[in-house]
Amino acid sequence: MKNNHSLIIGGGIVGATLALKLAQAKRPVTLVDATPERDKESWQQLLRQRDARVYALSLASINLLKAVGAWQNIQASGRKADYTQMQVWQLNGLGELLFGDSESHNNTAPILGSMVEPLVIEHALWQRLNDTDVSDYLTVIKGQKVVAMDWLGAHKGYQVNLENGERIIANLLIGADGRGSFVRKQAAIELDTLDYKQTAICCAIQTDKPHLTTARQAMLPTGTLALLPLADITDSDKAKPQHWQSVVWTLPRNQALALLEEEPRFIADKLAAASNYELGSINKIESIASFPLAAQQAKSYVSDNLVLIGDAAHGVHPLAGQGLNLGMLDVQALFEQLEHDYMRSGNKLWGSQQTLRTYERLRRPHNSLMMHSFSALNWLFAGTLAQTRPIQQIRSEGMYRVGKIKPLMRLFARQASGV
Repeated sequence: MKNNHSLIIGGGIVGATLALKLAQAKRPVTLVDATPERDKESWQQLLRQRDARVYALSLASINLLKAVGAWQNIQASGRKADYTQMQVWQLNGLGELLFGDSESHNNTAPILGSMVEPLVIEHALWQRLNDTDVSDYLTVIKGQKVVAMDWLGAHKGYQVNLENGERIIANLLIGADGRGSFVRKQAAIELDTLDYKQTAICCAIQTDKPHLTTARQAMLPTGTLALLPLADITDSDKAKPQHWQSVVWTLPRNQALALLEEEPRFIADKLAAASNYELGSINKIESIASFPLAAQQAKSYVSDNLVLIGDAAHGVHPLAGQGLNLGMLDVQALFEQLEHDYMRSGNKLWGSQQTLRTYERLRRPHNSLMMHSFSALNWLFAGTLAQTRPIQQIRSEGMYRVGKIKPLMRLFARQASGV
């Protein structure tokens, strides 16, 4: 039986990052993840393929990955696509917003963030989890599901039973196990949910025109269409760089499901037309997939000796690509609050109820604001009411005027960067 300061359930990006932060601070932590352990060869095989999905990592998320030593591995892999501009526009109406350096093709332009495939980030974190400098304080258990968790009282915390029969006792139980969180359900924490009745089609495309390190988002009557830079992987990619994009195309659910029945070439042509050929025609399309869109938030982020972070606590519309970034801000806030209160108590109180409530006050209102803001933007651009002339005029005039106020545009860019 293991006894720890902290037990993290869920070894995805958010859970692994927090585990590394705690281990670096010499706070004993165990990380349990249901995904089986992968060896070096398995990782290499997975990473040979291009993933259609990317995370739009903000500067704050990049800085956090640097702090835990994972960003260095991502840089070494070459599997990242920095972006220096963000372009937002609506097709049937006036108005365009352009964030960042207008000379986006200039290598000296400051970046707004970086597009990185999920598996690339996970691999970089996996490499760090196995490094000797954190091994004295970090225990990683892969391929094991949690089958039971019992609260033993405020002074002892939780006992967690794994499917192999192993039991772990921890002062603090941290749920980082995603939208369907077992930890959240076992703690009887309810959810506020919002079904957008939309489905996102994601894929990787090679376009005629280069992306010029610009992330693009078209606000269409059917939903948003994001064209996000992808890293160049093969030698042929690198010979003609900046032509691969990750697509997240939001459509009404029935329309999306019907389109997914079509041949890839048909989907590519429809996609190019939907973007108004912003990057020309689409030469190749790969890894077509889809997922339903819904927002959710836990009614509480904390319980006795228990706290939720990342998607276990909240999930937002992918409209601005901020889901993972919000989870990384959770990690930073929780770590700082745990450390601050532990030191203030003379190294006696770890994960006290006061500490967890402070974390919740810091993060839940901010995440709520982001969730409802994305929902409002989705409502403002997509759907029947959004296409009425008064709403179109309000959108067009608003985007035009906001785009002219440079200090406000810089403020928006800073907010998106998270720093």
